[in-house]
Amino acid sequence: MAERVYVFDTTLRDGEQSPGATMNLDEKIRMARQLETLGVDIIEAGFPIASQGDFEAVQAIAAAVEKPQIAGLCRAVTGDIDRCWEAIKEARHPRIHVFLATSEIHMKHKLGKTGDEVIVMIDKAVRHARQYTENVEFSAEDASRSDWDFLVKVCETAIEAGANVVNVPDTVGYTQPFEYYDMVKYLMDNVSNVDKAVISVHCHNDLGSAVANSLAAIRAGARQVECTVLGIGERAGNAALEDVVMALNTRKELYGVETGIVTEQIFPSCRRLSQIIGMPIPPNKAIVGANAFAHESGVHQDGVLKNRLTYEIMTPASIGLTNNEIVIGKHSGSHAVRKKAEELGYSLDEDQVNVLFKAVKDLADKKEQVFDEDVEALILESVYRRKDRFRLVDMSVFSGTGDVPPHAATVMEFGAEGEAEVKRTSNFGEGSIDAVFHSIYSLVGVSPKLESYTVNAVTEGSDALAGVAVRIEHDGVKAVGRANDGDVVKASALAMVNALNRLEKAKEEK
Repeated sequence: MAERVYVFDTTLRDGEQSPGATMNLDEKIRMARQLETLGVDIIEAGFPIASQGDFEAVQAIAAAVEKPQIAGLCRAVTGDIDRCWEAIKEARHPRIHVFLATSEIHMKHKLGKTGDEVIVMIDKAVRHARQYTENVEFSAEDASRSDWDFLVKVCETAIEAGANVVNVPDTVGYTQPFEYYDMVKYLMDNVSNVDKAVISVHCHNDLGSAVANSLAAIRAGARQVECTVLGIGERAGNAALEDVVMALNTRKELYGVETGIVTEQIFPSCRRLSQIIGMPIPPNKAIVGANAFAHESGVHQDGVLKNRLTYEIMTPASIGLTNNEIVIGKHSGSHAVRKKAEELGYSLDEDQVNVLFKAVKDLADKKEQVFDEDVEALILESVYRRKDRFRLVDMSVFSGTGDVPPHAATVMEFGAEGEAEVKRTSNFGEGSIDAVFHSIYSLVGVSPKLESYTVNAVTEGSDALAGVAVRIEHDGVKAVGRANDGDVVKASALAMVNALNRLEKAKEEK
């Protein structure tokens, strides 16, 4: 039998640190459940000591997910470890993930510690974590720039203290595949107690080598790979889960290992994340991009028509990519809508089905074809959107080419439904969307800086749902808002209202 490589997914921790990828609690739980369906072995749910919001998210994910191990990240500090355990202790399979820097540059300039002092800290931290659980992982931050012989001592110390997983990350995306292979192989050959632990790798993509480095490390003996869906993460991101898994799956004869990933859930997982964070999947993204299985060259088309193996090394079905057929229309009943939601991985109660059913009917009256992506966008927009403090009630927009500048009239509700105060205003702008934004700012009483504004079509055609994402900043606090609608101006307004609600919530938590 092939050896097992464990997939450690950090989409909800490291991935969420990607600019614009912030998720609220409900979104994190939904993504965690999708990761469970995908078959990941470990979900790193967050950094509990970072904030009360992070603590509550880790705690909620620990309670919501059954099969995967739930890891919480913590520094090699007693208080961090205690807080981490409080967050994950109700998980079916909890893991404490302790980290401490081991490179000379980090020890000297960040920690102000000697190598001997760091060794003592590692021993103490891992032993403290072991008081709570036998499932302890230690990460040597910036391992790829650490002295190899010192790293051997670090690994031996962590394993002797009780760590059953030792992670040697390429924290800043600095190393190259052949170097990383040699480093992991050196550890496998020289760490005296390496047989008592799994060697793990966590690679960043600053030089574009995260996936290649991860695969090289697996060839050298690493048996846990830490990655994220779509490769999201700090700076240039992390190793993309879908790339690593499909490389191992497609080239089994080369790597001789297997994972527990349900590959048919790869595309649904990527689509789920894309919908939640409001970032479209790039068309040229490996494995899951729209162009991944497209063939424009005449030579390629001819070959594929004769035999798909000529230019396709995997099938669309192997990652869960099916033909984008019409599935729901204006004549569909609520049972069909519920069934489609279940096919997309959503378990809805009766009230949620009714909300979705109405949203689907409304959309079907406006556009000719309703696709899976439309239905999923409606689920996220209509069913799961949390009750906001500010709500858009109505709007009208004027845009022209004459002397009258674009302007918008906006109606909003403030406060709890049933007791809400209704406010109205109008405002001018440089364009229709700018006018809408300024009228919303006027009603809410906040004028944030708009850091980014992106629009993408959820499906094809001029009647496609528009997915809008905005990122705003005010008084040092940032927030991201997302919305979908058939009208791009309305979607923009809804996204801004969502962002302002999140901004208020972030300010309260701060």
